[in-house]
Amino acid sequence: MPAKINGFNDSNNRISTQELLQQIYAALEQGETEFEVLSSGHHDIGGPLWTGDGTPLKFSVKNPGQRVVSFGLEGTKIVVNGPAPADAGWLNAGAELVIKGDSGDTTAHCAASGKIYVAGRVGTRSGSLMKHDPAFPSPELWVLKNTGSFSFEFMGGGTAIICGIDCDGYDSVLGDRSCMGMVGGTIYVRGPVKNLPDEVWQLNLNEEDIAFLSTGLPLFLEKIDRARHLDSLTDFSQWKKITAKTYEERRKWHSMRPTMREFRLNKWVPDNGIFGDLIADDYDSIAGLVATGDNRLKIPHWQNKAFCAPCEYACPSSIPTQDRINLLRQGKFKEAIELVLKYSPFPGSVCGEVCPNPCMDACTRQFIDLPVSMPQLGKLSLDAESPTPKAESGKRVAVIGGGPGGMSAAWHLRLAGHAATIFEADKEVGGKLRQVIPTDRLPAEALGSEIERVKKLGVDIRTNTPVDKQLFAEIQQQFDAIIIASGAHTPVVIPFPGHERLVKGLDFLKDVNNGANPTVGERVVVIGAGNAGMDVCLGAYAMGAKQVTAIDIQRPAAFKKEIDHFEKLGGKIEWPVFTEKISAEGLHTKDGRLIEADTIIIAVGERPDLGYVPREWLDERGMADVDACGQIKNAPGVFAIGDTLQQGLLTHAIGHGREAAEYIDSYLAGEELVAKVKPPVISQGCLTKELFRPNNRSRFTLVDPTKETNRCLSCGTCRDCSMCLEACPEGAIRREDKEDGSFEYISDDRFCIGCGICAGMCPCGIWGMEQVV
Repeated sequence: MPAKINGFNDSNNRISTQELLQQIYAALEQGETEFEVLSSGHHDIGGPLWTGDGTPLKFSVKNPGQRVVSFGLEGTKIVVNGPAPADAGWLNAGAELVIKGDSGDTTAHCAASGKIYVAGRVGTRSGSLMKHDPAFPSPELWVLKNTGSFSFEFMGGGTAIICGIDCDGYDSVLGDRSCMGMVGGTIYVRGPVKNLPDEVWQLNLNEEDIAFLSTGLPLFLEKIDRARHLDSLTDFSQWKKITAKTYEERRKWHSMRPTMREFRLNKWVPDNGIFGDLIADDYDSIAGLVATGDNRLKIPHWQNKAFCAPCEYACPSSIPTQDRINLLRQGKFKEAIELVLKYSPFPGSVCGEVCPNPCMDACTRQFIDLPVSMPQLGKLSLDAESPTPKAESGKRVAVIGGGPGGMSAAWHLRLAGHAATIFEADKEVGGKLRQVIPTDRLPAEALGSEIERVKKLGVDIRTNTPVDKQLFAEIQQQFDAIIIASGAHTPVVIPFPGHERLVKGLDFLKDVNNGANPTVGERVVVIGAGNAGMDVCLGAYAMGAKQVTAIDIQRPAAFKKEIDHFEKLGGKIEWPVFTEKISAEGLHTKDGRLIEADTIIIAVGERPDLGYVPREWLDERGMADVDACGQIKNAPGVFAIGDTLQQGLLTHAIGHGREAAEYIDSYLAGEELVAKVKPPVISQGCLTKELFRPNNRSRFTLVDPTKETNRCLSCGTCRDCSMCLEACPEGAIRREDKEDGSFEYISDDRFCIGCGICAGMCPCGIWGMEQVV
């Protein structure tokens, strides 16, 4: 008894195709080889299926969906009791399919083996792309009646038999435009045929053809239960054979074809018809297979510096390290170490010591071995000479605050030729660089050297000068522009019960760095595990603490190297920890624990004190309210930077300072201010990283930072390697020197074929391919 496969559930609702096929697979696993399938449009019944021991599979199917016997394999036999929809026998690979009714469009489409018998008609494009692999039996398609149009398109092999029963009065039993592109195979057809292409022959049968039909027709008619037609079908005078012309025969025919121009002018649909040309054509110019000039599909463009290198894009100060390394590569050491001073006055102390170096996190070289070492490159510029300022402009700019942002702004203002005056409340400039960062992280000599370089440039520095409302009003009258860079020096204190016992982290760090040696107990708890919190933890150990624990309500925000340093000293970090209250015993958590502590320091951030400016200049958070150019919205000529806008890294403040100086330079020149936008970062897919040999990560040690020229990819900036020029197969690329000392690579449209080898070879991603539309 065959296995019963039902396309309906117990509620008589149709199940999904997947559920029906799962029933078949389960029955196969149980050893069933005969199946009776009641379907309701379920597709893909019958293939590809097989048994482990090669036992044939037999199916009887009612109401199948599309693609019955799709990918059917040898040993599978399926009888469809009635008609079948589209794609029956699609990609058949050896199965036998009997359809006792009509079959839909694309029957036997792409069939490669097996036999398909149809007791009625087949639809459009049936038999298209049939093919024959000589290693397997040839596919066969037997049709009792006729086919739809476009049948046997691009047929490459196999045999089709179209019997033409019940086709009286038909113009063509093969429909319209049959056999287009046919290059192989044989079609036996009984009945009228029209509109065959010139690529095929229509021939009379020979003895071998008659023998084939004489053997095959009785079997076909028996399988579809139509034996009564045998006598009429064996009158072979009514049959013809269609075969494809050979390659040589086609060449002879092609030589007699009109030229494309003749065809378009004499045969093509007029331009005013719905099938006419969309654009005007002179029919004279013909694009060759390998095109140049305007006929190329893609055009290369040398896009030097059109995109940011990942390091430059990630750097808040926008330092173009790729330019610095290119100068080193050219042997221009002095220019290289001085270049960074056009972006930051603190390359040694910030880039080289305390910056978390987001540029390294973005560096493309990390995907090859290790990122380019930015700190060592920064330290090269520690003693670099200052660039020469522009001529004096006669304009005066006040900078409120001598921290890294304020000093950066004053530095760049002086380079632009403006007089810059810093008003600093502390006894010395440097801000948090000098006040709070431990000297084991930032050597005092390095910071002092770079501060001295700023002073020598001619910046007027007024220390011990806190700015209040009265002084600020005077500054407004005396200066042409103002930069508010007073930072954030008011520690945030959360009002837990007992918060008066807390030590403020910023005040603690200032005391440490000023040599006040603040007293701490043996057990210290620090609330906050960001970078500032880690500095407090290190300061606590320096002041004699024996055990320091940092807590936070979230994953610690400190950079990994800061956390690693702290943990090496024996420190512990706990999170998430929520504080309930502070007592003499220590810190009580909301889950009932007591973390014993002699000293508890809070370091969860600071806020700016901007009480010296009008309240309407501030937003609802008490921060400076600025436009896209950093200018106070209600005060032309007054700009704000750094932590007065939002808290960030030291290098954010330095970058803000340079941008503010550039905006003020435009403001003082009477120009309209336009917000600066970085170019987009170059895509990693544009860079040919395979051209660079990786170092062994575990053994790599940087001895000389100038040797990083061998590792930097120079992303987005041409390194003048000439690989594109050498690799171009057409010799279409040339290098040209310019009067200003720069250079350019140019692709000559007369010779370039748009192959894209230049783009594929460029290690820096400079060449871009424009798609012609």
